[in-house]
Amino acid sequence: MTKRIESIAHPSQTKAILQKYGFTFKKSLGQNFLVDTNILNHIVTAANIDNHTGVLEIGPGIGALTEQLAKASKRVVAIEIDRRLIPILQDSLSNYANVTIICEDILKLDLMKLFANELATFANVSVVANLPYYITTPILMMLLEHKLPIQQIVVMIQREVAERMTASPGTKEYGSLSIAIQYYAVAEVVMKVPRTVFIPQPNVDSAVMRLTMRKAPAVEVLDEQMFFSIVQAAFQQRRKTILNNLQSLFPGEHQKATCRTFLESCLIAPERRGETLDLHEFARIANRLVSMRTNLPS
Repeated sequence: MTKRIESIAHPSQTKAILQKYGFTFKKSLGQNFLVDTNILNHIVTAANIDNHTGVLEIGPGIGALTEQLAKASKRVVAIEIDRRLIPILQDSLSNYANVTIICEDILKLDLMKLFANELATFANVSVVANLPYYITTPILMMLLEHKLPIQQIVVMIQREVAERMTASPGTKEYGSLSIAIQYYAVAEVVMKVPRTVFIPQPNVDSAVMRLTMRKAPAVEVLDEQMFFSIVQAAFQQRRKTILNNLQSLFPGEHQKATCRTFLESCLIAPERRGETLDLHEFARIANRLVSMRTNLPS
């Protein structure tokens, strides 16, 4: 009788790999390894991966998710920052010729060059990751702002952060992060994940979130930098009105009065708070301000 080979994500197999290499977790890298194959399969399905798909995986760990991605896709490029994990990955994924492992910090990589060298031949590219909680937002914003040829991003992140990213106007979770994510992508929580399916067990629950990239941003803006500056200013002090948070954008002795008149011209009540404004209203403010400044005499 042939002995069944357990997947890397099986708890006993994960523990055996960790013991074999004497691996110890680094809190500074936010390392929590998923030990539930069913959840990994849900992640692969959520990313719409098939045998024509190219995948960029961030933070493969010991290869539990990488293994499932390799089975389903044409090619996986896995970026791992921890050098101690490279020999483990090379060993645990030795049966998968379609996996390339790169030891780098994803935040320091030239992503356009990476895509050109490793994934240029694929019409469909997904980014899949079990992201460390402490670095979730910088990684996602980097991927979105670079406007890479990606169809979807599927990530395991802290549940609370996922709720903020998918929040609607008027809710306590809604903020500048919600707007930034939804500007570039359609965001949805695919499933909630309990903390009990990780080794070691984190202090919070997680969620799998899917970002489907928009062909064009959700709203048309004349100046993205101005748009995001206004969004940031509007949420700088959540309890203050949009008038109080934006008045600093207007120079001169009568800042508040000028800002009030400006907001009213945008059909925005100055007494509203930033958390009540949707993307279209922020775009209206930003575009009008850009137009005003462009038309000022030099």
